Amino acid sequence: MVVVVIYLAIIVLMIAGMWKMFTKAGQAGFLAIIPIVNAYIILKIVGRPWWWLILMLIPIVSLIVWIIAMLDLAKSFGKGVGFAVGLILLGPIFVCILGFGSAQYQGPAAA
Repeated sequence: MVVVVIYLAIIVLMIAGMWKMFTKAGQAGFLAIIPIVNAYIILKIVGRPWWWLILMLIPIVSLIVWIIAMLDLAKSFGKGVGFAVGLILLGPIFVCILGFGSAQYQGPAAA
């Protein structure tokens, strides 16, 4: 039961952080709630093409695509590689730092 509560708290934390992050990037915040759409919006924020979403369905490739997307996401908010590693390893915490912190969206990093 405790594990379920912790899991739900992490999900709520992630959604709240993504909502604020999407809003900072000029996207609709409520899209953070919709599972596949939120990945598409992240790709849109970082300037990657929509078909990368299809690559995320391929097992090993998806890991590489997600790492690249997190590197680009950190750059899009003016952060470095160290922050990108945090996004990869501790996603909910670092997404909240992007969303609720002072980081400003600087445009797509991949464009």
